[in-house]
Amino acid sequence: MRTIAVLNQKGGVGKTTTVVNISASLAAAGLKILAIDLDPQAHLTIHLGIEPDSIDSGSYKLLTHSAKLEQEILLVRPNLWLLPANINLVGAECELVSVVGRETILREALKTVKDKFDYCIIDCPPSLGLLTLNALAAADEILIPLQPHFLALQGFGKLLQTVDLVNKRINPDLKVGGVLLCMYDSRASLPNEVRADIEQFLNDARGTNCAWSQARILPVYVRRNIKLAEAPSYGKTIFEYEQNCHGAQDYAKVAEFIHNHLQSTQQPPVTAHPLPEENSETASSEFTQTIIEQKPAESQ
Repeated sequence: MRTIAVLNQKGGVGKTTTVVNISASLAAAGLKILAIDLDPQAHLTIHLGIEPDSIDSGSYKLLTHSAKLEQEILLVRPNLWLLPANINLVGAECELVSVVGRETILREALKTVKDKFDYCIIDCPPSLGLLTLNALAAADEILIPLQPHFLALQGFGKLLQTVDLVNKRINPDLKVGGVLLCMYDSRASLPNEVRADIEQFLNDARGTNCAWSQARILPVYVRRNIKLAEAPSYGKTIFEYEQNCHGAQDYAKVAEFIHNHLQSTQQPPVTAHPLPEENSETASSEFTQTIIEQKPAESQ
């Protein structure tokens, strides 16, 4: 099982949207996906059509009551399972303050299902507290969604410092796999300048022992698209809400790139179709078509 933490301590950068639609893309292609909501705001849970107040299971019980992971997950789409969250997760950090090994609870729980899923994708909260620490301790790699503007860069270095600390003290296998540019407009100068700055920063780390020495900016990006903002209010993925929009096309290509080209060295390769050569409206592949043509399924 390949475990990816989708992380950025800045809110509103597209973490939940990325988790939902990458998970949906991979599930539509026949892979078994476990999506984990570690955010007390429960946006991942809501986005997948589950009302947080209606659930008694979830990540809170897993972390604080030693509940079994298999008993807490819900099948929400074909091939897609969710470990949901609700507001109770707010109290988890206080309740776990005196628990020995509190930062590795999720990692131990995932060991029980590692042979049952192809991917585990974790939606981290917009903070660097204990919940995020559990995600980093459990993950093989990190995907960082980033808006290409100045303020996003300010927190980028701090985020990588935290990742490096976790890599050295808790999870030596943890690596930053890539940076995903969201709400990207290639016509504007600022996004391109920010992209160039990040590329230079990552290139400077090549050959070092830091956790991001092999990281790269994904060559496919997510364009600004109003449909991505509308889909959560209907409890639908972008492929169910509007399968022909830019957002659906972009996330299909992002999922394909992660599946084919951003492989963790610790995971065996999985069979997929070739990546399209460019991120344009007309570029497509059999893998991408499989995703966007998948018929919507009702939540279970």
